[in-house]
Amino acid sequence: MTYPLPNFSTDLSGQVALVTGASAGLGRRFAKVLAAAGAHVAVAARRTDKLDELVAEIAAAGGKAQAFALDVSKADELTSIVGTIEAAMGPVTILINNAGIPDAQRAVKMSMELIDRVLDINVRAPFVLSCEVARRLIELGSPGRIVNISSMAAYDYSGNGAALYSTSKGAVVRMTETLAIEWAKNFINVNAIAPGAFHSEMLDGMLARMGDIAPAMRRKRLGDAPQLDSTLLFLVSPSSEFVTGTVIKVDDAQSAH
Repeated sequence: MTYPLPNFSTDLSGQVALVTGASAGLGRRFAKVLAAAGAHVAVAARRTDKLDELVAEIAAAGGKAQAFALDVSKADELTSIVGTIEAAMGPVTILINNAGIPDAQRAVKMSMELIDRVLDINVRAPFVLSCEVARRLIELGSPGRIVNISSMAAYDYSGNGAALYSTSKGAVVRMTETLAIEWAKNFINVNAIAPGAFHSEMLDGMLARMGDIAPAMRRKRLGDAPQLDSTLLFLVSPSSEFVTGTVIKVDDAQSAH
């Protein structure tokens, strides 16, 4: 599927977008941005009370959203959620694989339970959900957009803990590249965003233990979620029709990569 040129547009009217990990942090922001651009947004997470608040905020701003309970660590929920959303809202044409967890531990000290949990949430979940969305789009002959949230940790690791988190985000990068190739003929674009250190519920919790890391940054600052809006909208809109298999690093030169 091609669009008339020039094709710069961030109008998402008629699109159904699924955002995982939408109850807080970057996921919450992503859901609001997509709704403001015209998408009907399925917000998914474990904390449904937070999702209900988000849906109300989106509705108050003139957007459309529905809440869906989803624990991405559970395989049966991963394989059923896309069908549930499709029955309620129509086919999912945009997927934002945002849900993720850190480990913040040295590799030799991690329990098997934590290893499994990090890999289930950070690697298995985005892979399975991407396949569930793509399978339906292929059957319909419809194009789609998948955006995986990786991290600059995929490229830069200090050695002070979170080796598995870094590894899992590296897997997300490679997943993005391989699925983009496999589904290119179906006009399903698969891209990723690799944020640096951005204020979020996850990072702020770590900073409460570690202290302020901003002074160590080249520009002495952390990112704020709205600074990701333009990258997200580019990757889910007609503007990025010719872009697939790409990871966009958004880190304010915080790392050397």
